[in-house]
Amino acid sequence: MSYEEKGTWAFLVTTLGTYAGYVVAIVRRADSGPLTAAPYVSTMLWALGIAVVAAMVLRIVVEMAVPSETYQIDVRDKDINRRGDYVSGLVLSVGMVLPLGLTLAELDHFWIANAIYAVFVVSTSIGAIVKIVAYRRGW
Repeated sequence: MSYEEKGTWAFLVTTLGTYAGYVVAIVRRADSGPLTAAPYVSTMLWALGIAVVAAMVLRIVVEMAVPSETYQIDVRDKDINRRGDYVSGLVLSVGMVLPLGLTLAELDHFWIANAIYAVFVVSTSIGAIVKIVAYRRGW
């Protein structure tokens, strides 16, 4: 497994894991009341911060456990990253219609912010999956 592929796996796992943790935390903080009453801003900011730090730590731990043969990025890595980022950008562009619609409908900020976060998680996860598939099946 290449250095870049390991990083993609670390990013995917931490992104999905922290988002799942965020959703669980919000449901618990709602305390059987409406979700919109849950204090979500600090929870979301913590989830984003934890995701960034956890991705870096996981990448370092994986690299220490199974060192890569090389850290050089070759043409194949660049093409795979470009394709994954392209797909991720497309999903993000289309997905942002949801928070825009929620804003136009003048829904609570809770729903708008969570829709933006969810679309971001979906788009980056799909981009990472495209990259992993490209690494596994060849490009």
